[in-house]
Amino acid sequence: MSIENNKSKNLGTKFIHAGMVPDPSTGAIMTPIYQTSTYVQEAPGVNKGYEYARSQNPTRKALEDALAIIENGQYGLAFSSGVAATDAVIKLLNPGDEVIAANDMYGGTYRLFTKIFAKYGIKFIYVDTTNPQNIQTAITAKTKLIWIETPTNPLMNITDIAAVAAISKAAGSWLCVDNTFASPYLQNPLDLGADIVMHSSTKYLGGHSDVIQGALIMNDASLREQLYFIQKSCGAVPGPMDCFLVLRGIKTLHVRMKAHCENGFLIAHFLRKHPKVAHVYWCGFSDHPNHDIAKVQMRGFGGMMSFTLKDDSIDAATKVLSSTKLFALAESLGGVESLINHPASMTHASIPREERIKNGLSDGLIRLSVGIEDADDLIEDLTQAIG
Repeated sequence: MSIENNKSKNLGTKFIHAGMVPDPSTGAIMTPIYQTSTYVQEAPGVNKGYEYARSQNPTRKALEDALAIIENGQYGLAFSSGVAATDAVIKLLNPGDEVIAANDMYGGTYRLFTKIFAKYGIKFIYVDTTNPQNIQTAITAKTKLIWIETPTNPLMNITDIAAVAAISKAAGSWLCVDNTFASPYLQNPLDLGADIVMHSSTKYLGGHSDVIQGALIMNDASLREQLYFIQKSCGAVPGPMDCFLVLRGIKTLHVRMKAHCENGFLIAHFLRKHPKVAHVYWCGFSDHPNHDIAKVQMRGFGGMMSFTLKDDSIDAATKVLSSTKLFALAESLGGVESLINHPASMTHASIPREERIKNGLSDGLIRLSVGIEDADDLIEDLTQAIG
């Protein structure tokens, strides 16, 4: 199926059939793993669309088509990691350009911005993007890119994508949305005016904690060509086996996300009622900041959340983090199994403590990636861990 005729409005059908074309040589329903580094040419420059596997691979092509379809885009590009995809976007810029970014974001993105690209003359300005006026105020003639996450990692802050897209368009800048926490099942930023959608495909798209990969999706042909040139030239491409795994993961995204959402609802409400819990960050609560915006731009509220104990100390958090039986203490998220994480020492350790505290990320914050196990078992696990 082509990208155009495979954009079913029914998410299950879309995710199962996205990018899938039976293998013409065998009729195999699953895209083969083309484990090859190069392709035989009929004559110099005469080939079947493939020359060298860093530039093109049929398994990767099927995945990139699928990525475009599930995000309602025209073009998809796959990368060796989410950070590699982010790296490619920043390489669109030149020294002297400015980026407005969310002050609550994944620590690896912050590290890439501040430790790698800032020294090449790109200026990064961090603002609270939950209020679009903060972005408007920060824009200058040098602003070339606005980078947001929504929901954010780890405080689940919500940014109005359509409002920021209008600001970005008026300023002549690109808007890139990290859609990892929501996944295409819950949110499609291109439909709301974003220029680029980024995913750490490692997370919900892969869904089984067995692959590292990233993705970019866009509608503009010129932007696609620029990003493809960077992908091909810099070489941060995924191997065919990894592409196969993400293709397989996408087929069950809708089934898994329904379970993540159902369990997330139950766990969030359990935590909110727990006498030892001080605050739960989950965008499904009616009193969560910008919840009304989340209801409009998302189809559900997912299985990602964070919480603090009333004893908001590292010692108290460490006790919980070290006591769970089903929630595994590990980095990453979005797999079928539940994970528990300490952002201050793990995913966000690269952000200076004073910056974390200023942005509301306390030393005692605990982040959960709620999996698809039986909710009763997960609640029992948290009950014994919190005490």
